[in-house]
Amino acid sequence: MKLARTVAGAMVLVALFVPPAIAQVEREKLLSEPGVYGTFAVFKLSEEWWKMDQAARAAAASEVKGVFQKHADKIIADTYLLRGLSEKADLLLRVHGREMAHNQNFLVDLMGTTLGRHLKNTDTFNGITKKLNYVPSFPEELKTELKTPPPQGSPYAIVVPVKKDAEWWTLSQDARTAMMKEHTDATIAYLKTVKRKLYHASGLDDLDFITYFETARLDDFNNLVIGLLKVKENRHNKRFGDPLLLGTIRPLDEILATLTR
Repeated sequence: MKLARTVAGAMVLVALFVPPAIAQVEREKLLSEPGVYGTFAVFKLSEEWWKMDQAARAAAASEVKGVFQKHADKIIADTYLLRGLSEKADLLLRVHGREMAHNQNFLVDLMGTTLGRHLKNTDTFNGITKKLNYVPSFPEELKTELKTPPPQGSPYAIVVPVKKDAEWWTLSQDARTAMMKEHTDATIAYLKTVKRKLYHASGLDDLDFITYFETARLDDFNNLVIGLLKVKENRHNKRFGDPLLLGTIRPLDEILATLTR
């Protein structure tokens, strides 16, 4: 087995007999196709972890790599460092699989490692990717603008869980489409600097949506959110964030090195 660096510094582990190009194709499928399950697992390390000697922590890190290798044919897992930007969490894993059980099995094995036994699972969000719901009804000009290529290689990731109120679901499709068009109009100015991915969570979690962003321009992201808070659709957001997760996209090796210093 070996580690292969992928886009945005994320890591996917592939078997030696699988060409990197094939692994990259499978990764892109999991990140773009509908019907893929996403799990966001947030962890904080215990105080006892930092009291262990460095050699013991390094050995524990090697054990974690073995778990990534074991599940490489079932899931892809992206790693993020929250430590230093959050007092509530140190690490975020974004896991994609074609079955939710594959995500679960990976995380259970991870939490069974020496390092995993020192991880407190502070939050977990589960969702599924779907085809676009409102965009097909948008004007052609807006559809064209939405084809703007997103930024690549961004260093920051932000996760915003969203819960809608009951009224939102009782509105007609036309009413929701009108509000989502206003919502989308507010994002157009930031398509070149903020990448976005949506997960549907109703019935899979206490949430309705999980919104994931990547950017190199946190000032643009700040302005984007301010714009979205002003649209009518926001009145139906019963929960926006809480927690909002902000971290840096890091390779697995780099994160393990940080946690074993």
